[in-house]
Amino acid sequence: MRHKLRDNLPDVIAIVLLGALALGVVGFILVKQGARFPVIEPGPFVIHAEFTNARGVNPGQGQTVRVAGMRVGDIGAVELEDGLAVVRMDLEPEYSDLVRRDATALLRPRTGLKDMFLELDPGSSSQPALPAGAVIDASSGAPDINADEVLSALDEDSRAYLRLLLTGAGKGLANRGDDLREVFRRLGPLFRDVKRLNVAVATRRRNLERLIANTSSSVTELATRDDELARLVTSSNQVFRAIGSRPDGVSDAVRRLAPTLAQAEQTFGTVSRLGDALPELDRLRPAVRQLDEANESLEPFAREATPILRNRVRPLVRSARPYVADLHPAAKNLAKASPDLRDSFYELNRFFNIAAHNPGGAEGVPGGTKAALARNEGYLHWLAWVAQNGVSVFSTGDAMGPFRRFIAVASCSTIDGLVNGAPAPELAEALLGVTDLLNDPGLCPD
Repeated sequence: MRHKLRDNLPDVIAIVLLGALALGVVGFILVKQGARFPVIEPGPFVIHAEFTNARGVNPGQGQTVRVAGMRVGDIGAVELEDGLAVVRMDLEPEYSDLVRRDATALLRPRTGLKDMFLELDPGSSSQPALPAGAVIDASSGAPDINADEVLSALDEDSRAYLRLLLTGAGKGLANRGDDLREVFRRLGPLFRDVKRLNVAVATRRRNLERLIANTSSSVTELATRDDELARLVTSSNQVFRAIGSRPDGVSDAVRRLAPTLAQAEQTFGTVSRLGDALPELDRLRPAVRQLDEANESLEPFAREATPILRNRVRPLVRSARPYVADLHPAAKNLAKASPDLRDSFYELNRFFNIAAHNPGGAEGVPGGTKAALARNEGYLHWLAWVAQNGVSVFSTGDAMGPFRRFIAVASCSTIDGLVNGAPAPELAEALLGVTDLLNDPGLCPD
């Protein structure tokens, strides 16, 4: 087998090269046709669009999905659902958050041979993004319309006139492209002014609608308040009658109006100079501008708190007012005594802190009591020892009552002097009983 491969090596190499070339050609064709390799490339972001007519859409023919003229994906498949053509759009994964809820889709021919592509308007950024598998309904899209469909919608006379119009326009604009461009350029300011006019008209229309609605609401409300209108007219009549019955008073008010206005003008001038002298007041303007928003935010709280204050807090305050009057003298005396009480409690607290202070206690320390004796224990620790020792002092007694124990410390020479130097050494030995101690070489070696 090896010898045969060696003899036919050029043919084997040629076959391998042809196979590699075939795989390369197949891969190139698949890439140009928009095929995806699952292991190498991530899956597309799929959404759908509904159209009433998807004529000319052929999946797998390189038809693309474009946004502002840039390719963002390919047309994947076309299916018929409920009488509508549902076109699948395979978008690139990096455009998964591009299409919004208000997106629109239009089918457009790229050439005269109906080489279609899908023009996608992704929508506004304020809307949420569409999830995978979402559908843009037919009301947000439009199919491609042929010229013959437009002409078929017209009657015979209209088609003839349209044909004459197009023929005449073609003859009149022959070799006049620059002039037509200049006309459009000069019409630009006019179109901008017309746009502003249309915006103003639309705004006035909305204002007029709002005015009519408000007028209707006002008239409806006035129709339910005829009694109050009658009282208003009657009150106005009485006011004008009173003014008419006192012409001298009106003349006097008009005469005093001029000095009042002069004084007001002088006052406003002074206030203006004060404002110029206090530029720091300008810093209050942001806070003043936000008062309306703050009041709107506080309004729900005020509405909720008003019944509580009116129905609960106010009766409580009224009921507590006599008791508060009785508590006033006691509170005054307590206010006078509170400094002394505060100092007393401060000293008591200081005393307890000193007693309980234990900076180096032996609790939990190996060694128990011996370790505690070697540490700086607090006063409460030694207080327990004092109590225990006090009890042990009076724990011994006889029929005559309790007696104290004591410890006498002396050297061997001192004890020997006491015994042998006494007038009666036998009596001293009988009382002390220290002869055995003196004769013990371990205690008194000398």
